[in-house]
Amino acid sequence: MRHQPLAEAPSPTEVIRARAHDLIPGGCHTYAKGDDQFPAIAPAFIARGAGAHVWDVEGREYIEYGMGLRAVTLGHAHPRVVEAASAQLQHGSNFTRPAPLEADCAEALLGIIRRGEQVKFAKDGSTVLTAAVKLARAVTGRAMVAVCADHPFFSSDDWFIGTTAMPRGIPDEVRSLTCTYRYNDLVSVAAMFDANPGAIAAVVLEAARTEEPAPGFLEGLQVLCRRHGALVILDEMITGFRWHLRGAQHVYDIRPDLSAFGKALSNGFAVSALVGRREIMRLGGIDHDEERVFLLSTTHGAELHALAAMRATLQVYEEEPVVETLYRQGARLREGVEAAARELGLERYFGVLGRDCNLVFFTRDATGAPSQPFRTLFMQELCRRGILAPSFVVSYAHGNAEIDATVAATREALRVYGRALEDGPERFLIGPSVKPVFRPFA
Repeated sequence: MRHQPLAEAPSPTEVIRARAHDLIPGGCHTYAKGDDQFPAIAPAFIARGAGAHVWDVEGREYIEYGMGLRAVTLGHAHPRVVEAASAQLQHGSNFTRPAPLEADCAEALLGIIRRGEQVKFAKDGSTVLTAAVKLARAVTGRAMVAVCADHPFFSSDDWFIGTTAMPRGIPDEVRSLTCTYRYNDLVSVAAMFDANPGAIAAVVLEAARTEEPAPGFLEGLQVLCRRHGALVILDEMITGFRWHLRGAQHVYDIRPDLSAFGKALSNGFAVSALVGRREIMRLGGIDHDEERVFLLSTTHGAELHALAAMRATLQVYEEEPVVETLYRQGARLREGVEAAARELGLERYFGVLGRDCNLVFFTRDATGAPSQPFRTLFMQELCRRGILAPSFVVSYAHGNAEIDATVAATREALRVYGRALEDGPERFLIGPSVKPVFRPFA
């Protein structure tokens, strides 16, 4: 009798992937971490990390970039941060009344930022930005909010998601309360105010992303907001503790009414912060006779082990050259990958954008158009060589060895890229192309 060969047992990755997609919509809790955002051969699940390195569930090691969507600025499992969080856990993490650490962390953050008098802590950026919008509406008595159309994400709440390509589930009445303008385009800002006279409560933006503010843009935007009675809400989720220890508002001399921090605030622990002027923030307090605003009230917003991690992270920022290192190592990486692209004659098709402390790469096809298949191919070829890089955002833990290994891997990946420009990326891709997060259909 002829025996059928035994079927191969599924890999640990396949087992976990099947469970994850069965139990979790999309297979993960953050769209940007989904299977549709990475090439098929990328590690699907990360088991552990140390410094600038991570290991998947099958033991493969990678140099990682992006670092938890830019949240892990010091490197994975930074000893001082882990020690602080662990020490606090021995004494409890959440009580019926506030803990002194809450005031300590508030004082530390406000002392660093220096452009705000009060702060409320929460767990994520969406929560504090939505609180800022609510506070702006309360202060101004207006309903509309303006968001920069060139910035990809502000909040998972209706006031922003209604402006994206995935507005299903958000009533038209809610969507109509958000308008948009263009970055570095004061004419569009003025036109927006003119089209909605006396209706806009706040203007929301990041100070910069890959494009620097044009001379006079941020100043002019603030002038227009003051003239029309709207508040300025600055999203510092990415720029905070990366552009400068005091944030992008210090770099560009912006005076926001409210600003939101997170991500790098606690090196991967869940802490976000709404910082603002006292006369605005106090409306969420109990020390005034005006009608109060239900500002932020979260069971876990001041979870103590996360705040201990935040305090330790801020101390590292203050005592060590963290931001300077991000710029220096990012510059080393930029120089290396740009030199590799030039050597291979590919600088028209591949390169990096943004500040050295926050680099992203662009991928273009043979016509010079932005290309998701070529993005997939480049990431795929980096993964083959032990680099996990949805961006080239460095951390404090990325030393010269990691940077140089990445440059070498990039050079080899670009050799494949060059062949794909001639023969088409499909010939070289394993699996489907990555896709934009915001799309109406799968």
